[in-house]
Amino acid sequence: MYTVCVRDHFMIAHSFRGEAFGTAQRMHGATYVVDLELRRPDLDADGIVVDISQLSGNLQAVLEELNYRNLDELPEFSGRNTTTEFLAREIFDRMAVRIEEGQLGPNTAGLSSMRVTLHESHTAWASYEGVLP
Repeated sequence: MYTVCVRDHFMIAHSFRGEAFGTAQRMHGATYVVDLELRRPDLDADGIVVDISQLSGNLQAVLEELNYRNLDELPEFSGRNTTTEFLAREIFDRMAVRIEEGQLGPNTAGLSSMRVTLHESHTAWASYEGVLP
């Protein structure tokens, strides 16, 4: 299996609901380093998994929708705890739509899976991984 990974980052503010979160129930900020990995069993006709430049640009566009935002104020997250795990899945889903729409170029049919990892510090991270249609 071949893998390509790009990295970016974004900053948000949010709070959590529930005793499990202790002081994180109060408003706080987070800066996430994001790794996005795409996999395919065979390289495309150009000998690549996907164009890294297009992948980086699309990840940046997805993160820009969240960057410097208070996630508690976004209607699509109303009533949700925007945990690191939740955000990894959200970014996965948004990128999957872009892949399906062809925004990463014409040779994405062979992509088999994607993993999105959010690093909230040098010692803690969470990922969401799934197959692509």
